[in-house]
Parts: sequence; structure tokens; C-alpha cells
Amino acid sequence: MDERVRRLWAGAEAAAIGWGGIIAVARATGMAISTVTLGRNEVRSGAKPTADLVQVRRKGGGRRRHELVHPELVPALRELVDPATRGDPESPLRWTNKSTHTLSAEMFERFQLRVGDKTVARLLRELGYSLQAPSKTVEGTQHPDRNAQFEHINAKAQVCLEQDKPFISVDTKKKELVGNFKNAGREWHLQGVPELVDVHDFPDDAVGKAIPYGVYDVGANNAFVSVGMDHDTPLFAVAAIKTWWLRMGATRYPRARELFITADAGGSNGYRSRVWKAELQRLADELQLAIHVSHYPPGTSKWNKIEHRLFSFITINWRGKPLRTFETVVSLIGNTTTRGGLVVAASLDTGTYPLGQKVSKRDMEALRLERDAFHGDWNYTFRPR
Repeated sequence: MDERVRRLWAGAEAAAIGWGGIIAVARATGMAISTVTLGRNEVRSGAKPTADLVQVRRKGGGRRRHELVHPELVPALRELVDPATRGDPESPLRWTNKSTHTLSAEMFERFQLRVGDKTVARLLRELGYSLQAPSKTVEGTQHPDRNAQFEHINAKAQVCLEQDKPFISVDTKKKELVGNFKNAGREWHLQGVPELVDVHDFPDDAVGKAIPYGVYDVGANNAFVSVGMDHDTPLFAVAAIKTWWLRMGATRYPRARELFITADAGGSNGYRSRVWKAELQRLADELQLAIHVSHYPPGTSKWNKIEHRLFSFITINWRGKPLRTFETVVSLIGNTTTRGGLVVAASLDTGTYPLGQKVSKRDMEALRLERDAFHGDWNYTFRPR
């Protein structure tokens, strides 16, 4: 086929396919989208491949590509986009977004080469570049006992599950502004009738801030979430654990004399918090339970059971729904279910939990705290006094 016949054939194929045909034919043949579009329009207007007196330029005719006319174009572009060679630290390009428009302007400023942004985009694709976001793969320095701590937690959890002892995973979910704000995600509505929410998510316009603290019972596959309104403190965290025990745990484990807790290394249940330890001791005294605590190593919170057994499903359940009131937050959390049989209870905690609580050294010495032989800062037990 000559150039014209090839264009008409591609246009006829695109027209036969219908919607999406131009893109499909262009990808399959390597022809430009504009060429396939022109061919389709010519076919629709009645053009025939065998028409007489139609001049067709010879193969290879037409304007030469910009990079062929200017061989220095590709090396200059490589120099701009290569992180190792795109200039000294004082270069403005290093501190700007490398869009095709920016690269086009920089090509002229640095190398006096006039090239359009569309040509820059084509050359980048041909050179193997693509638009990419930063990838979270560098975890930084790992604690030398990281894997050993995972094995330690797993061994304890296995014993609890085999002996039907209470084993819970605790953590605070991401805090949410309560008000007529957009919530990420989509749900089914009549077309053109979406939920109407505020354009801006100003904290001053919020009813308040919801603080969901979750307690997930691994053996029973059920959970309790206390939705706080004040501050995420150790007092609030231990109050949520106590409420779970009184509402769900004591019924599920009537003969239990021990409670095993896994928690993150930081936050309101961090292993360095004196207030967290003092409150757990009070809870052990009140419930007459030995409370065993194991913390995940720093930077490993995503392996906490509660993250992917509970919090992820709460996020799915309320996607696309504005959290306009605290009652809405509690209802959406409490109605979260999974095909695996997850049962969730939730309640609103209207208590006040001020920041800045202190525990003296003398009070710490009064705790009945037993540290494990392995990493006693991460693994410890409170006995009732």
C-alpha cells in the first residue's frame, strides 16, 4: 500500500470498530492517531482507494523529524531529565516540576533549541521515560531484633489462640473531621445527583474531630471501636480497652485470668509512655487480670492485625459518605461487616482526656511490672496488686 491507501484502510477499520476504534487501530499499526482520524474522515466523505489523479508523496517524504534535523536534541534532553546530570544544585530546573512545558522552555534557555512540549513528550516515551510517582520501598535502618520480636509475638499469640485466651490488637485509626466534608471514595447514586458537600475542609467549620480507637479480638473475629471527641491519650486508649472487656470480652472469656495485647511502638499506646503503663496497671487491678503487652518494632505498624482486619473494612464501608455527625461515624463503624463474619460494636466516648499527664518515678516504682527476658521494653506484664 502507498501512504494514502494505508491511511484509508486504517480509517475504514477504525470506522468499522466504532467507539474506541481510532485508538485501537493506532496502537495495533503504530500509525499516528491523527493519521487514522484523517483516514476515517476521508472514508466517511466517500474517498476511494482507487481514485484517479491523486498525487501521493514518495515513501519517506514530508518534513523530517526534529531530532533528525537537530542531532543534538536527544542528548540535551537526556541531560535535563537524568537526575545525575541535570545540572548543578543552583540550577532552577532541579527545583521545579519537570513537565514537558518546563523541559521545552529549558531546552531553549540552555541549549537554544526550539522544541514543542508534544515533541518532548514523544521523545521521552521513545527514550523509555514515563510519568511515575515516588515509590515507598526504602524502610530505613531496621532494628536488629525486628524479626525476633515478630516471632516472639507470634509464639505468644499462638498459645492464646490454642488455649482460647483473649488476644487483642489495639490501635488508633486516622482521625476524621466531622462535618459536611467530602469523604474519599464513591458509591451508587442516581446520575447527576451526588452528595453535596463543602468545597473546602476548614477545621473551623467542623463539628469536631472523631478519634476511633479500635480493639480487635483476633480469636473471635470481633471488634469494638470507641469514638473519642477529645484527645488521643493513653487514658483514652485504656478506657477503650476497659469498655471492650466489660461489653464483649468478659462474656466471650468468662474464665480468663490473663489478657494479651499487641500494640504499636508509638502513639497513645507507645512502649515509652509512663501514663500508658500506669493506666494498664490500674486496669489490671480493677479487672483482676494479668495484662501481657507486646509492641511491634518501630516502623512496622502496618503488620498490626487491626490495620488489615478492621480499619481497612471501616474505610471501605464509609467511602463516599460524608461524616456529618458523630452519630454517623459511630453507625458506619458499627455496621461494618465482612464475608469472614466480622462483627463490630462502636460507641461514642464523650469523656475528657487532657494532654500533659505525668507519672512520677515513685508511681512507676509502685507498679507491679514484670519485664520479659527478651526485650523487656517491648514485652512486659502487669499483675494485679
